[in-house]
Amino acid sequence: MFTLKAVSTFEQDIRKSRFLAAAGPIDGEQAAKDFIATHAHADANHNCFAWRLGQVYRFSDDGEPSGTGGKPILQAIDGQALDGVAVVVTRWFGGILLGSGGLIRAYGGTAALCLRAMEKVELVARIEARITCVFADLALVKARLAALREVRIDGETFIATGAELVVALPEAQAGDIVRMLVDITAGRTTVALQA
Repeated sequence: MFTLKAVSTFEQDIRKSRFLAAAGPIDGEQAAKDFIATHAHADANHNCFAWRLGQVYRFSDDGEPSGTGGKPILQAIDGQALDGVAVVVTRWFGGILLGSGGLIRAYGGTAALCLRAMEKVELVARIEARITCVFADLALVKARLAALREVRIDGETFIATGAELVVALPEAQAGDIVRMLVDITAGRTTVALQA
């Protein structure tokens, strides 16, 4: 799964109607609502939208025939394996009716072209770990963790004998990372994974 790195827009004209897509990352339902409110245009005929956040999603046809606006936008999001994403496609009617199939292609296609052009970030499932090590091993432990692309050091607290690090480890590699840390410090480092 992927998410978007930033907000972007894409515009195209289809049979005299102007379609403008705005897409961006979201981290919650309120963020999705705020994104839609910010990128909807009051002077437009329709502001169709869709967003997905894990298993939770919403979409709206905003006055277009049922299933012709929001659902194709959601399918564009899902078709590119995206999560934590909101898309608003705004239509200014140009006088030519597109029909249901034309609307589906226009809304879904505009959203897909916008999303396809955007920079994406891979979503990595992480678990929290508390790593306790002595001062003599601290530099080595931090260097090895920093060398791993998906590891994030979220906190460091000094204790009487050394330090405790709060680290986000990629779930799929957590066991290997724990073994590596224990091995390079000859067992002096302890790691507690949070459930």
